[in-house]
Amino acid sequence: MTEDRPPAVRPDGTAAPVDGGMAGCGIGQERAAIVVVSRDAGVRKVLDEELSGRYGRDYRVVVCEEPAMLEPVIRELLAAGTPVALVVGAVGESDPDGIEVLARVGGVDRTVLRVAAVRWGEWDTARPVFDAVTMGKIDHWVTRPVQSPDEEFHQSITQFLGEWGSRRAGCFEPVQVIGEQWSARSQELRDTFSRNGIPVGFYDAGSARGRQLLRELRAESAELPVVVLRFGGRRSALANPSNLEIADAFGLMTPIPDGEVFDVAVVGAGPAGLAAAVYASSEGLRTVVVEREAIGGQAGTSSMIRNYPGFAQGVSGARLAFAAYMQAWFFGTTFLFMRQPAGLAREDGHYRLHLSDGGTITSRTVVIATGATYRRLGVPGLEDLQGRGVFYGAGVSDAPAMRGRKVFVAGGGNSAGQAALHLAKWAEQVTIVVRSPSLTSSMSDYLIREIGAAPNVDVRYGVQLAGGTGTDHLEALVLEDTKTRMRQHVPADGLFVLIGSEPRTEWLGEALARDRWGFLLTGQDVLDDPAARWRAGRPPLPHETSLPGVFAAGDVRGGAVQRVASAVGEGAITILSVHRYLAGSAVLEAAAG
Repeated sequence: MTEDRPPAVRPDGTAAPVDGGMAGCGIGQERAAIVVVSRDAGVRKVLDEELSGRYGRDYRVVVCEEPAMLEPVIRELLAAGTPVALVVGAVGESDPDGIEVLARVGGVDRTVLRVAAVRWGEWDTARPVFDAVTMGKIDHWVTRPVQSPDEEFHQSITQFLGEWGSRRAGCFEPVQVIGEQWSARSQELRDTFSRNGIPVGFYDAGSARGRQLLRELRAESAELPVVVLRFGGRRSALANPSNLEIADAFGLMTPIPDGEVFDVAVVGAGPAGLAAAVYASSEGLRTVVVEREAIGGQAGTSSMIRNYPGFAQGVSGARLAFAAYMQAWFFGTTFLFMRQPAGLAREDGHYRLHLSDGGTITSRTVVIATGATYRRLGVPGLEDLQGRGVFYGAGVSDAPAMRGRKVFVAGGGNSAGQAALHLAKWAEQVTIVVRSPSLTSSMSDYLIREIGAAPNVDVRYGVQLAGGTGTDHLEALVLEDTKTRMRQHVPADGLFVLIGSEPRTEWLGEALARDRWGFLLTGQDVLDDPAARWRAGRPPLPHETSLPGVFAAGDVRGGAVQRVASAVGEGAITILSVHRYLAGSAVLEAAAG
């Protein structure tokens, strides 16, 4: 990060210096609890000793001797202001009802992670535990310690604590946003920071704490939202900054030397783009990635992906994306954030990618992995409330604000199912609205089963959104039966829209051939479309578009399977084609020479 920081804002919106330092934080000062429950004294002793020995300084370990004590103990802790992070409950011979004991914890506090502790070698407990995870009765499982210290046990527990901690506001807030609660820009900033793995604290400008922060910044009259950056021992602030200004303040504006020619320019840092960057840079190709919003794309907003290979306990889209980003960065990939592609042209044997900030990237090949965006509702009453109760995407960063509220999710795909289950941890009631009569053709079975088991998640079939009302924020929705056209007004505090996708290809103009839905044609589809005008004198390579040397991977490509694993696979496969293209170009250049 650069040490040059933007100045703070004066009341008139101009710049002024601000003293640095991390302010004190009241949230999170009370140690959270890890609760252990089992009828077996030996199991309790092992779990207590192992957990207390490793986590006792930071967490309060509480032991319940009987399952009947569990719920009262949790209620007592919560009433005393002690958050409960994990409930680790034994499942096995001495605790045959262990799964049901853990399941009942959700009725007390749905944000607690419920962990089944099983004995190594008791394989007959495996299937019931796996089914319980699928049905949403428990969140995770772990093998009980077999030695001390048991690092495999602690690796799992640390992962679970990290998952729990990532859902909560805490003292570590390198970024603070001070704005109006129901401001579309404030919501966009919170979402962008969260998706990029940057802890952010939000303060309503009308609250006591919000007014205090603005006074400290001498920014009472500044244009909202105000973004406060606190790192490197310094503090600075920006009044209603653009995303590009924020990237500049973070030191993310990596200058590219004049005349620099990359081997691969990847447009988009979703799963496909990140995978392409990892494989390209690890194989020695000079690689640059351009990202307009946040790493991870749509997948980055998924709170929990349980069917990605290699993650038996599931993984959040943000965590998966951030790991891939760090991997690509380690191999030498250059990242340019908060730039949008503005055009693509071929000049002097290279491709020039024009960017929204006026810059240009020169590269021998291009991989387009811009993905897709959620289709807009097109309902005026709801579009006017975007960011004020109506959100496009999974809204991971907005879920805690839905505590105790009535929330609706529009969509029938995996993203909608994952969003509904995540929101259900805070909302009083979550209702999924789908036009079709069933979810089976659009959603994975494990999600359908978990939704069916969730006590506060409902599904309304054959229904579409026809309107909405609200002054400062969403207050009610109008639901329309797709068959009878009968309409119903229902109270609603939040609406999260995930209704299909539209490819992000508008910036390309007529440069590349697309199908009727706007997705990029690749490979054989290019040859099958006369309008593509393929003239390379050879068949298109796998994932090659109608321009030789320009490839497409992930959801932006026509015929792509909209799953994270398949997007990662396409990104990797595309680099094989890039190598073949570069090798062919080198042969032609040598012959011409």
